[in-house]
Amino acid sequence: MIKATNISFSYGEKPILEAASFLVGNNQKVGLVGPNGAGKSTLFNIIAGREAPEAGNIDVLGIVELVPQEVKRDPILENSQSIRSYIDCASQKQDYELRKILDGLEAVDLKLDDKPFNLSGGQKTKLAIARALLLEPDILLLDYPTNFLDSSGKKWVMNFLANYPKTVIIISHDLALLNHVIDKILCFNMHTHAIDEYTGNYQNYLKLKKQNDELLKRRIINEQKHIARLVEATHKVGVKQRITLQNRIARLQDKLPELPKELRSLRMRLPEPAHVGELPIMIKEIYKSYDGKPVLYNVSLSIGKGERIALIGPNGAGKSTFIKTALGVIKPDRGYIIKDDNLKIGYYSQEFEQFNFDQNLFDFVTDKTHQPEWLVRGILGKFMFSGSKIYQSIGTLSGGEKTRLAIALLLTDNNNLLVLDEPTTYLDVLSQRIILESLKAYNGAMLVVSHTPEFIAQLEPHRALFLPSNRISYWELEMAQRVGEM
Repeated sequence: MIKATNISFSYGEKPILEAASFLVGNNQKVGLVGPNGAGKSTLFNIIAGREAPEAGNIDVLGIVELVPQEVKRDPILENSQSIRSYIDCASQKQDYELRKILDGLEAVDLKLDDKPFNLSGGQKTKLAIARALLLEPDILLLDYPTNFLDSSGKKWVMNFLANYPKTVIIISHDLALLNHVIDKILCFNMHTHAIDEYTGNYQNYLKLKKQNDELLKRRIINEQKHIARLVEATHKVGVKQRITLQNRIARLQDKLPELPKELRSLRMRLPEPAHVGELPIMIKEIYKSYDGKPVLYNVSLSIGKGERIALIGPNGAGKSTFIKTALGVIKPDRGYIIKDDNLKIGYYSQEFEQFNFDQNLFDFVTDKTHQPEWLVRGILGKFMFSGSKIYQSIGTLSGGEKTRLAIALLLTDNNNLLVLDEPTTYLDVLSQRIILESLKAYNGAMLVVSHTPEFIAQLEPHRALFLPSNRISYWELEMAQRVGEM
């Protein structure tokens, strides 16, 4: 059980929680939701005892195990001699039981005797999830547990958590997971900095929240009309009455709540892509193997000017290898790539290699874009960075905020081909909408990989390349065929 009473927490002058209270009962399945940067991971750290609230009390009964969204530096993992010793630290399970968990998490290529130290971030996260599931804590905290999984892995996690006999709290933007497993939603209220509680799954939460937001919107509109009438009245009264009215107007404006970002219209104006020929890039008959194992086999793809291509396939199908080959990061064993002389590629990856984590957002974007202050502020504002947030160091941003910043940088340049490798991984629903609308406003060519089918469908690509089958299909025909099969 978790009982929070009037807890408060802040980063500098930025409030995360103010007198927030909530209750999580034994064996409940809870979804923790809120915009990127709201403080979801911070609350997990408070529940796990890694952070302490500045005020209030939080009582946590039972053993807690936390799996963060990114596992990069875990001393227990790094010092483990094998995957077996890391995920089964008490040596209580048979190898087939460990194998079942790893296979469910799509870690089929990992061997129990392998050392985990040199694995990728995604593989380490899968191992951390496996370890937490095998420990069977009283309270299991999972921060984006399906980020590195395709559809089969997500279904396995959903089924496992649905049958988990103890308390689970999940941060995720995987709507299927939140609708299948969850019986309660805890939501960060960005206006009051409290935690709102909703009974039921994510779909029920959306319905109730929409009703609340519409009520708030009507209230704000009515209060704005009332203020406008008072302003008009100040022109018709004497000096003393005018001062009284102006003071009253000021008090009303101070109390007027801010309209939620999700209720505002989203408009994006982007630079025109640099001039390029009708066929910016042509990839012909690519082969690539690792340690004798073929990853890409005779793959070809030509991307036309302004064309959107979706790259579809399960984990291990070679999507990232194909992208890196197209970018020239790795060389194919056979095949060739022809690029237009004016090709200018903007590349997004989940590693954020281009970031200086010690710089604040404003200085970093200014240095990268060489744009004037007013334009940099406009760029950051469009992607939900405003006020004192623009002077926050990049290293303190959440994964979703880093994604928004990376996409903002790509779209403020005049690239004529964007290559996006899982741009929705850490994004909340509102951030996904902002990124989607900005990409739809982009006039250049695009190659996109995403495990979020709704995002790909709304982006409306012209064609899709399916790996490992190497099949290319027009997207409209593909969707029509799938609907016909349903």
